[in-house]
Amino acid sequence: MTTRRFYYKQNRLKQLRAFCHAVQTRSISKAADRIHLSQPSVSLQIRALEQEMGTVLFERRGPRISLTPEGRALYELASPLVEGIDNLPGAFADRCENLDTGELDIAAGESTILYLLPDFVERFAAEHPGIEIRLHNVTGREGLEQLRGDSVDFAVGAMFDTPSDIVYRPIFTYPTVLITPGDHPLAAMESVALDDIAPYGLILPPRHLSTWRIVDIVFQQHKVEYRVTIEAGGWEVIKRYVARGLGVSIVSSICMTEEDRLASIPLDAYFPDRTYGVVLRRGKFLSPAARRFLDMLDPDRPASAPTGSEAGTRVL
Repeated sequence: MTTRRFYYKQNRLKQLRAFCHAVQTRSISKAADRIHLSQPSVSLQIRALEQEMGTVLFERRGPRISLTPEGRALYELASPLVEGIDNLPGAFADRCENLDTGELDIAAGESTILYLLPDFVERFAAEHPGIEIRLHNVTGREGLEQLRGDSVDFAVGAMFDTPSDIVYRPIFTYPTVLITPGDHPLAAMESVALDDIAPYGLILPPRHLSTWRIVDIVFQQHKVEYRVTIEAGGWEVIKRYVARGLGVSIVSSICMTEEDRLASIPLDAYFPDRTYGVVLRRGKFLSPAARRFLDMLDPDRPASAPTGSEAGTRVL
């Protein structure tokens, strides 16, 4: 009798784990890949969970699934339980103050990886050589998908619209500047207006990224027409093309270095400062390595921030 009850509870944990991963990936097949089971096995576990709970957890439309209200309620209850079990080794290591081994996955855009994170990564690696650090070079949208799918511990970058299931804590602030070649006519001006920029072709990141959207909003608000002559990915590429005199660009000053032979002209009269910070999934259990890295990024964080010495700390 005792053996049967133990097996039943163990089987329930498998069902809940399959259910939670299906919610996070929004796919039975993706959930199966993540937890290394076959798709039929995951489907059976979820159907068995539905029978036990006496309700339907997913609306099924071909390969697409979406939560029912009852499924949402169960996920809110089950997710912290499953994560707590899955993160038990890390929580135990944290209780023992052990950071000798482990993994740390960080999602970030190219500019953040190139300009903001190197000093922190170098320091963390020196202090915790047993922790394997993986930097995922992704767009903002891809970073959110990885956060929701628990592929990364957290993301670092800029955010403008924060979804309800995400927590964004800005830490660093950088002004927006216009960059031109050193001998460009705009470089000799004491101050530059949007009307001054309009005659020159802009070099901007791809249209789907936030920089283009911000530039477009600002120029439209001031009823100034502009034109983009080159669309290029990556600040280093943009700076190289600007240096060749192929256009001017509007960038966050995070990407500017002492080695750049470019004129940098403030645009704070038109563009707000750009913040960079930590992006977390609400309800996420943070590993000891993740909390230690976040402490390094933001040593002045308030006591209510989602890090600390407690084992199994969650983001609220």
